Amino acid sequence: MSGADDRRRAVAGVLAGLDEVEVRVDKLVTGGDGLARVEGVPLFISRAAPGDRARVRIVDRRPDYGRAEIVELVEPSPVRREAPCPHFGRCGGCDLQHIDDAAQSKLRAGAALETLRRIGNVEPQEVEVVTGAAWGYRLRAQLRTDEEGRVGYFARGSRDLVAVDACPVLLPELESVIGTLAEQPGALRPRIDLAVGDSGLISAAPPVPEHPGGAIRRTIAGHRFEFDARTFFQGHAGLLDDLYRVACGHWRGETALDLYAGVGLFSVGLAGRYDRVVGVESDRVAARYARRNVRRARLAQRAPVAGGCHIEVEGRSVEGFLPTWAEPVDRVLVDPPRGGLGRPVKRELKRIAAGRLTYVSCYPATLARDLRDLSDVYAVESVTLLDMFPQTGHIEAVVQMRLIAS
Repeated sequence: MSGADDRRRAVAGVLAGLDEVEVRVDKLVTGGDGLARVEGVPLFISRAAPGDRARVRIVDRRPDYGRAEIVELVEPSPVRREAPCPHFGRCGGCDLQHIDDAAQSKLRAGAALETLRRIGNVEPQEVEVVTGAAWGYRLRAQLRTDEEGRVGYFARGSRDLVAVDACPVLLPELESVIGTLAEQPGALRPRIDLAVGDSGLISAAPPVPEHPGGAIRRTIAGHRFEFDARTFFQGHAGLLDDLYRVACGHWRGETALDLYAGVGLFSVGLAGRYDRVVGVESDRVAARYARRNVRRARLAQRAPVAGGCHIEVEGRSVEGFLPTWAEPVDRVLVDPPRGGLGRPVKRELKRIAAGRLTYVSCYPATLARDLRDLSDVYAVESVTLLDMFPQTGHIEAVVQMRLIAS
């Protein structure tokens, strides 16, 4: 029998005999759960705060760990507070409203860095943490409805609807839509995506009464970007300029690739620094907006885009595009979905061997895995953590890497 098998049997033995147990929560982990240990066995506890002493009930037993929920707070953490939103605890949208805002930011950053070290063996030379508004910041929302006309979000870990009459993490213009939708029973689809532009105009997908679909605009670093509720766009209105600045950086060269380009946010930023930029985006609607945004940036006299820069948008998958690329590359920027980079993409990034690689991610675990897999070709120089998801367990990371000299 292997050591791993012995370990699993030991964990099973510890957890099998437990229903409730008193623990001290050691820290916050990526995703927002608190971590405690019972005879060395990791126990992940929802709605916990570092420093809590609590009686918890085991709700899930796994080969290497357990999950639990708080039954009684014996001694609350000094960073714990009453959640400002009355829907917290039932609604699945937020994880950390029970923790002070200032403490949240530090805990999210610490959890992300710990994940990068543990999974990715990453010890960055430079770490920067960028923060913004903790409330009233979010410019996108995905609301759910039911046949009774209720509007809200799914409960955590289920598809049960939690009806809400307010959502204080949303920008005020977006929050006001909740009440409007609740007055339209029978006229709504089960899922409604919303986004709000600079002017307060709201795009809805599918369209709803008073809020049609269609393009809205956000101005970032002097550039106007169009998108709509169907397309991905970063969610924190107050940190868009910072993300643009950090991701695009100051480096210059001849050719750059922007992979998973979305509506062209980083393609435009790279175009001010490279002679040729190729954005790659598989979503048809997003690629159409990217072409429009790139074209506008080139034509705007005040935009810092070199007049001779050639920018193009490839409407295809990254997996299909990279094997066809055979030219030298100075810079690659990737901003993949939560699942990170697939093995074929990582293999192609190693083959291309760009002078610099920038990785933008909202999920530290898959980011750490990919950095580990790329570490024989690219060395991490810096990590910037942008606190773009206050009241949740998530954080945005921008990792700057350089090619290791052969």
